[in-house]
Formats: sequence, C-alpha cells, structure tokens
Amino acid sequence: MNFSETLKTLPGIQHLAGLQLLDSAGVVVATLDNRPGQAGSVAVYHALAARHGMVDAAAAQDGLALYAEHTADARAFPGKHPNIDRLLAIAAGTLGPLQVRPLPQESPHP
Repeated sequence: MNFSETLKTLPGIQHLAGLQLLDSAGVVVATLDNRPGQAGSVAVYHALAARHGMVDAAAAQDGLALYAEHTADARAFPGKHPNIDRLLAIAAGTLGPLQVRPLPQESPHP
C-alpha cells in the first residue's frame, strides 16, 4: 500500500489542530499542524500514539512502514522529510521516545 492509501486506513484527525511531540523531560521538540503538507504526518503520529501510547522504537518502526514510499526517499535524502527523519532516529536509538500531545480544534464561539 502506498502512503495515500495508508492514510485512508488511519483514524481521522479532523478534530485536531495538530500535535506536539515531547521528550522525556516534557519539552516540546516539534509541533505538527493539521494543514496541507503536514496533515499526513499528524495522522501517522496520531495513529502511532493510539497504537503504542508513545513514539518509541517499536512505534517508530511501525511509522516508517506507514510512510511507505516516503521512507525510502527520506533515507536517500536526509533532511527532506523531518518527520520521517525523527522516526529513523528513534528507531536507531539516537533519539529517545516521544510523547504525543493532541491539540484539539478550537470550537467556534456562537
């Protein structure tokens, strides 16, 4: 399955404005916004948190599989896909596990 097909199988993210990724000290190391260009990564990291509780080495391996063809591109061109690079580092043990904090959409005020 390619990445766009995989995205259709992941839990919906329409209720999210984005996600924050936190290190073991609770420091935000990245914020992923639910907008074109990052929504796929929000879906992947959201699914990983739901499946694994955090993004540890096992979750990172799962995430690399979800990114499908983009994982090979990230390996060939480091820096081109920072959200995949992060999973590669976690899987390799050079970055510690990350907690995922959902950022809910703000409800419109009547």
